[in-house]
This record gives sequence, C-alpha cells and structure tokens, in this order.
Amino acid sequence: MAAGDPARRVLVVEDEAAIRELLRLHLELAGFLLEETGDGRAALDAARARPFDLILLDVMLPGLDGVSVCRAIRRDGPNRATPILMVTARDGEADTVLGLESGADDYLAKPFGVRELVARTAALLRRTGRQGAVSAEGIESRDLALDADRREAIVRGAPVELTKQEFDLLYLLASRRGIVFSRTALLAKVWQGDTYVTERTVDTVVSRLRRKIERVPQDPELILTAWGVGYKFVDAE
Repeated sequence: MAAGDPARRVLVVEDEAAIRELLRLHLELAGFLLEETGDGRAALDAARARPFDLILLDVMLPGLDGVSVCRAIRRDGPNRATPILMVTARDGEADTVLGLESGADDYLAKPFGVRELVARTAALLRRTGRQGAVSAEGIESRDLALDADRREAIVRGAPVELTKQEFDLLYLLASRRGIVFSRTALLAKVWQGDTYVTERTVDTVVSRLRRKIERVPQDPELILTAWGVGYKFVDAE
C-alpha cells in the first residue's frame, strides 16, 4: 500500500496456528490490520459483528466449515459484498468450484507461496476499491432495475443482494443488451485484467447471478449463453 493509505482490515480464518502466524507476519508487514480466529463459528460471529475489507477463509475448520461460513456471510450482515479469498489444502476442480459458488471471489490451494498470497489479497482489494464497469447511470426493464450510484438491484420488484463482481458483471451485460461478451472481454472489463482470475471464475459468477435473478436458473431468460463464445443479456424487449 502507498504511504498515507488507510490500513485495510483483514479477517484471517485458519485453524492451523503455524499458518496463522505466517499469515500474520507477512500481511502485517504489507500494512494490513488483522483479526484472527481458527474456528468457523467464531469467524461467522466476527463477520456479522463488524465490516472487514477482506476475508481469508480456510475451508476445513472446526465448528463450521468454510463453505458454510462463506454462504452465511453472503446472505446477510456487513460483509455481504466483502471480497473473500478461500484457502484450502484441497485443490481439486470440484473443490474450487464449490468454494467459488459459495460466494468466494478467489481460491488459493495449499501449499502456496506467501508472495502469491499477498499479491492476491492486494489484487482483491484493488478490484473492490475501483468502480470497474459501472457508471453512474441506472438501468430499467420489465424484470430488472439497477441503480449504479447505490449499487442496488431490483429483480421483478424485489431487492436482490449482489457482490461487487456480480453487480459489475450484471450491469455490464444489461447495459449492452444483445451484445455478446467473450469470457476474455468480461475478465478485462469487470476484473480489469487481474492475472489471478481465470475464465472459470466468469462462469461461476454467471452461475451465481442466475440463481439470484432467474426464475429458473437452469433455463435462463435474462443472462443467455452464446455457445462457444461467452454471454449476453437478453435482447431489447
């Protein structure tokens, strides 16, 4: 972080004391303020009690597993849109998808390099701190209303809570009805070329969005797949 920047508050949820100590050392050297816990339920209590700028969340935890904690954080509380980096010893594709679909923004498998971890936390914070694809204009249609200033989404008359990446992606697609965006283009516009984000992340965020805004997520009416290319918002009504 640059000199004079306010310190960012990070919640570290890791049950292995040695790894927590390592994270503490390097993240504090990078200028972050840390709160730590090794228990899933204690982590959820902390996340519901006060806002953080970033949450590092291990999957395998006593009390309550990390996937359940992540889903609960995304449902309500002051950290619904806080970036979450999931850390786990399990690195299979299914585990990666499960972590991302639970609401995490990124995924890092153990063993990992400390420099990579610090770089990813910084990248997530940079992403959260900028406006990305969203402008100050609103979008309204029969099924959807988006207020960019308030970052609010109304779907068929009901408010829907979206993370920053979900809102930015939906806003970009909805503001260009009928235009097909490749996964690469979406990465460039929403994640702005972050080297730690892959095209699979785009698919995961689209899947999460469909569960939140579509009547039948398996048969979407709003966010459509352009097979072999990417995604588009339904053409103008």
